Amino acid sequence: MTGLIPLQRVRAALLDTGALVRAVASGRQRGAAVTFRRVELRFVEVKAGLRLQVTSYDETQAHTHNVDLGDSAERLVDELLLAGYASWYVECVTESLQLRVTKKGRPLLSVTARAADEQKEPDRQHDRAKRRRLAEGDPLFALLGITTADGIVKPTRTAKFRQVQDLLAAVDPLVDDAVLGGPGAALGRERPLRLVDLGCGNAYLTFAAYRYLAAVRDLPVQVTGVDVKEQALLHNNDIAARLGVTDEVTFIKGSISEVALAEPPDVVLALHACDTATDEALARAVAWQTPVVIAAPCCHHDIARQLAAEETPQAYRLVTRHAILRERLADVLTDALRAALLRLAGYRVDVIDFVDSRHTPRNALIRAVRTGAAADPATWQAYRELTAEWGVTPALERMLLDTLPGLRDRLG
Repeated sequence: MTGLIPLQRVRAALLDTGALVRAVASGRQRGAAVTFRRVELRFVEVKAGLRLQVTSYDETQAHTHNVDLGDSAERLVDELLLAGYASWYVECVTESLQLRVTKKGRPLLSVTARAADEQKEPDRQHDRAKRRRLAEGDPLFALLGITTADGIVKPTRTAKFRQVQDLLAAVDPLVDDAVLGGPGAALGRERPLRLVDLGCGNAYLTFAAYRYLAAVRDLPVQVTGVDVKEQALLHNNDIAARLGVTDEVTFIKGSISEVALAEPPDVVLALHACDTATDEALARAVAWQTPVVIAAPCCHHDIARQLAAEETPQAYRLVTRHAILRERLADVLTDALRAALLRLAGYRVDVIDFVDSRHTPRNALIRAVRTGAAADPATWQAYRELTAEWGVTPALERMLLDTLPGLRDRLG
């Protein structure tokens, strides 16, 4: 489909009060500046009648307002379609549409019909409970020993339960980016959303991510966990069998750097992979061109060792003379350089706290969404200057040299 036809098709779907389930606009076209990073649309019933609800997300919060049908709704939809968003994902009762605008500004539309047993009914409730997280009564928590059989969180497992909830809250804003950057309108039983957890350990968070995507977000999903430990493989396969999801959740015994997947993933998780195992996971994600990457780093020994072997810049000797501050500096420097390298690799990156520091001191979360956009010269220059000043070469840089053409020349 070319020209205005794709936009007209999407416009009609966005204004169809009987068919629209939900729509998401995200990304930005080349040269465009959008006010919000993501906008969601759906119809809701309020006391005054049916309205078009618009939820706009900036970097920190969501803004929701309801628009009258007719001219007001049409005007809003037209403004959004011309606002410069690069992707639209529109769920309707009988079909889903994905509109992508190319770098040359050409709109490309793909439409996927839903089978009768896959059709979705619109939720018009205005004050619906936002099921962003897993309830205590979810059967997963009892199987993992986090709750009692009747869904009460055990006092000794409160921190683990909180960690799971906070991870899901951090993952939620990126789910649509994973869908749009991966299977998009083709998402279904034949093409599920593919998630891999590199260094999954006992897979608490692996299973939680699966349950959230499948049970809460109602997405077809295939999850693969990877870990080098035989004990982890046996434990995780047992939980998958008891949960009845061995077809959807599988585990591989192997190293992060060497694991072979049948298909590249749409989401890569690397949660508390120790030291350079986090870098291995990030490097694999970049090589796969994974749309969404979520990493919670742990144990920053690599940069710490390099700092110990180099002479500290004069201005920072008052910091590095204290062991605890030197350790924290290594943590911050490591994750800052990781985030910078992901930006150089074509990702939009943010670093947040994902769990209260009372529960774990390793509470930073790196969230990256692939845009494919080239990094600006200032970012390259800042990265070169920072590594040169401290005399360090991050493990992730070394791992990416063969993956990113021109990286060696740009950093030389």
